[in-house]
Amino acid sequence: MRSVLDHERERRLRQEQTEAERVLWWQLRNRRLLGWKFRRQHRVGPYFADFVCLEAGLVIELDGSQHLQQVRQDALRTLRLQREGFEVLRFWNDVVLRETDAVLMAITIALAPHPPFGHLLPASQGEGKRSAGLRPSSLSRGKGSLKGG
Repeated sequence: MRSVLDHERERRLRQEQTEAERVLWWQLRNRRLLGWKFRRQHRVGPYFADFVCLEAGLVIELDGSQHLQQVRQDALRTLRLQREGFEVLRFWNDVVLRETDAVLMAITIALAPHPPFGHLLPASQGEGKRSAGLRPSSLSRGKGSLKGG
């Protein structure tokens, strides 16, 4: 159960968001991305996720330059969230600002196996028949992240 302190911390984190978080939140809020409900700075286990879609089990983390110094901690955080059943996408702040459409496409692809309202693909196409277009792993240096350089 979340405490009053959790709510206060969530509120503070939302007020102190980065420009990249503002840009991405504008695209995700109010079910703007294919009808999915996202929460920002929401507690997931012992962590506060930048963005989470609880319906799809998707956590989105935006990383600034300080994350270059905490690669190990980020990897452990990602592993813990994955063990709890979440898919985790990580994006660099500058990539969100420069390539917002590509970030949204990667998020959309991650959501595709879990349509919120019925199926997105005709019955003749299975999960393995996705188009060979943009995939999160093809956009990034590591699975589930879009990290530019």
